[in-house]
Amino acid sequence: MVITNTSIMKKILLPTDFSENSWNAIKYALQLFKDETCTFYLLNTYTPIVYHVEYITVSPSQFGLGDVIRESSIKGLDTLQKQIEETYNNPKHSFKKRSSFNTLILEIKELVKEKEMDYVIMGTKGATGAKEVLFGSNTVQVFKHVKCPVLAVPDEFEFETPHDILFPTDYEINYQDKQIKPIVEIAKQFISRINVLHVSYGRDLSEKQEKNKAKLEVYFKKIAHLFHNVGNQDVTDAITGFQQKARINLLIMINNKHSFFENLFFKSTVNQIGFHLKIPFLVIPSRKKKK
Repeated sequence: MVITNTSIMKKILLPTDFSENSWNAIKYALQLFKDETCTFYLLNTYTPIVYHVEYITVSPSQFGLGDVIRESSIKGLDTLQKQIEETYNNPKHSFKKRSSFNTLILEIKELVKEKEMDYVIMGTKGATGAKEVLFGSNTVQVFKHVKCPVLAVPDEFEFETPHDILFPTDYEINYQDKQIKPIVEIAKQFISRINVLHVSYGRDLSEKQEKNKAKLEVYFKKIAHLFHNVGNQDVTDAITGFQQKARINLLIMINNKHSFFENLFFKSTVNQIGFHLKIPFLVIPSRKKKK
């Protein structure tokens, strides 16, 4: 159960709509992986304004649709690549572009499967208005359906080295190498401390939870880490409270079926999740979907 850092080239998908928000996430990605050999896939999806589902089986050009939008998409990606290379000029990084007549979620799913992406990194709007919207619907759908680690970077978040990582968990997951590997890799690269946060409700950990916690200790034994236990709090309050006390630079969760993560994001009304996320949030899928 030792995870070694490999020097294999990473494949990272960067969806963009050419907004400041998506440029901000791209900047974060380029800085987070600045010392690693990576191929970044710049993705822009478009659907013509006059769009019916039956057109999807036919080339949109047959209807005279999409040509102008497609040209604009391709030009936008060319400009973006030029901007990246002029700003960062990193010989370790190479870029591929994909302009696609498709919905964003479907295209991300297809590309992740086709290219076996290591990460999807995308921008997300912060809380807006009285309802405290945590993420745009696109981000939540990507968390839910895409089977590779997804990193959501809040609007206007400036890159910070992730020295302190917050990892809330209910210890209900039989942790596997592929789930823990991204956490260990980031922690080793940046000499980070991992803060494992568990919310308890007055009951002792079950035998299964104790086993899973012990497994985590083995994974993290060569990394600075602390186990924290807070009692009788809502998970969102516990996360918010911890962030206020410690300068956390990165939040990581495993999206496990029937875990508090699923309850937090998919069972409740997304618009009413009660915490503002001001730091990047990495969501790791519990397992790949069976084909």
